Amino acid sequence: MPLDWGWGPWLLLGALAFFAAGWIAARFDVRQLLRESKVLPQSYFRGLNFLLNEQQDKAIEAFIEATNANPEAIELQFALGSLFRRRGEVDRSIRVHQSLSERSDINAEQRVTALIELSMDYQKSGLLDYAEKILSDIGAKGSGTVPQQAQTLKLLLDIYVQENDWKKAIDVAEQLIAGLAGDASKLRQHKAMTKEIAHYYCELAADEYAKASAKSHGQIQAQNQSEDYALAERALSAALNTDPQCVRVHLMRGEWLQAAGQHEAAIAEWQKIEVQDPTYLGLMAEKLLASYDALGRGAEGLAHLRELQRQYAALDLLNAIFTATMASAGPQAAYELVKEDLRTNPTLVGLDRLLEAQILAAPDDRKKDLTMLKALVHSHSSRLAVYLCKQCGFKAKQFYWHCPACGGWETFPPRRTAEYDSAERHLARSHVEG
Repeated sequence: MPLDWGWGPWLLLGALAFFAAGWIAARFDVRQLLRESKVLPQSYFRGLNFLLNEQQDKAIEAFIEATNANPEAIELQFALGSLFRRRGEVDRSIRVHQSLSERSDINAEQRVTALIELSMDYQKSGLLDYAEKILSDIGAKGSGTVPQQAQTLKLLLDIYVQENDWKKAIDVAEQLIAGLAGDASKLRQHKAMTKEIAHYYCELAADEYAKASAKSHGQIQAQNQSEDYALAERALSAALNTDPQCVRVHLMRGEWLQAAGQHEAAIAEWQKIEVQDPTYLGLMAEKLLASYDALGRGAEGLAHLRELQRQYAALDLLNAIFTATMASAGPQAAYELVKEDLRTNPTLVGLDRLLEAQILAAPDDRKKDLTMLKALVHSHSSRLAVYLCKQCGFKAKQFYWHCPACGGWETFPPRRTAEYDSAERHLARSHVEG
């Protein structure tokens, strides 16, 4: 069928009209932008320049000048308040945001933004009650947009965690999770929040257990009959229901059973960790040996730990085994133990233990040299025998579930930094041999 060219000129004219309209719109936008830029004072642009060059003092001076000249520039005042807070001038930030929240010429969304910023000012200054009241009012009224409501809940959650108010923290966190439900793009965030809620339940359980222990005045035989202890146990069960992979539940429950003299049950509880995540076994190694000893089965407990060390080598496991072997069989046996372990898991911390045992078993004429060598190795190994937060890099001698620096939950891997290099070398050697 021959092509019909009758519409050709019209199509060409239509295309030209379309491009002409776009050109006119672009010209209009450029003119509008130029007009707006002429309205803004030069101090605004100076402030931006200072801010880009990280000269906050000069940026603040320029923005103050700009806001004085243009009090209707709401966003500029928000920027100024945030700069004050970032610099630690919280009193000035409070005045800016309070003034904004009381203005009659702003819309509802801007007012909620001002109130949220004001709550952040109060939180930074340590006035948590004031911050909580503002955020609770926003939440109760359902004010603001969906993102503002989510931000309000997150800020409230931070406050409740700071105050150790775990019941309120659980309630707010569950509201946040409800907002994430059904959104596949936020699956990771949903999992992280679920893990956090399990830890809130663990913290609540620890508080209830401490209160119950104080009431019982050390009468551990009455623990099973106490309603106070039942509250703590229910909180642990809720933690496990929330996150079935929460290792902390079994660690805590085992400790409570051990304190109540129920050593068989405590051992059984700790053994569940091997199924959940064996990298956490080192955290209960010394307690496990103590329960075996209490049952008169110390040798069995030591054999159990040595088997775990062969399967899931960890410095905390090695330390527990070394100490127990030293006490029960002497320094020579402890030396042989560490020497065997070093062949497969070479670490400076292991070498430090080896030298410690060797010094005790060595003749007097060799002890001086070995002691000097051990001091040198220990100065380096002690810097490596720390736990490292994978979120912020905070280093700690003890293990934390809640990072003291960044506030992350379960961000400390249960291995010390000295073990990572050893694991990487072992993996690289396996690839070469394969």
